[in-house]
Amino acid sequence: MSDDKKPKTTNQKPETPTKNPWTTLSSREVYSNKWIGVEEHQVINPAGGNGVYGKVLFKNKAIGVVPIDEQGNTWLVGQHRYALNEYSWEIPEGGSPLGTSILESAKRELKEETGITATTWTQILRMHTSNSVTDEEAFVFLAEGLTLGKNQLEETEADLIVKKLPFRDVLKMVMDGTITDAMSVAAILKIARLKGINLG
Repeated sequence: MSDDKKPKTTNQKPETPTKNPWTTLSSREVYSNKWIGVEEHQVINPAGGNGVYGKVLFKNKAIGVVPIDEQGNTWLVGQHRYALNEYSWEIPEGGSPLGTSILESAKRELKEETGITATTWTQILRMHTSNSVTDEEAFVFLAEGLTLGKNQLEETEADLIVKKLPFRDVLKMVMDGTITDAMSVAAILKIARLKGINLG
């Protein structure tokens, strides 16, 4: 590769282009339920060619919570994920209906799944979970100052297991691939960075 074709590196934050290179010719809804909608878009792609783009629209914001107590323990929830047909260990997660408070939704989800309430809440992440096919937007909170209580599971969570673990053990589960849920991986790594926790 010649020098003029090599990727240029810089320590500066990259500028974000503002012009959208895609052109939408038409859109139609092909499916909808209480949680998602699916649209088909006829488009002109950035290279100028005609194409079709499928888009999944979520009717809730995704919410995640990492509760950590004064001893450095956290809580995971485990459940069988139907879409994957796999068992998954995750941080407590749920949905916040569009137009509602993401913080209040996070408080509700933590109490429903684990029975825990918290006095201190810090938003640590805003992320897009799979931005090539969906507009889903996720927010993750760190919850501290914990009080334990009884959970209040929904029907779809009847198989849910709640597990208290040292945060370092949960970090190990991310690093060895036991935890694969995107929000959980991102949140756990972010908190490890913020709190200076490593496995070295």
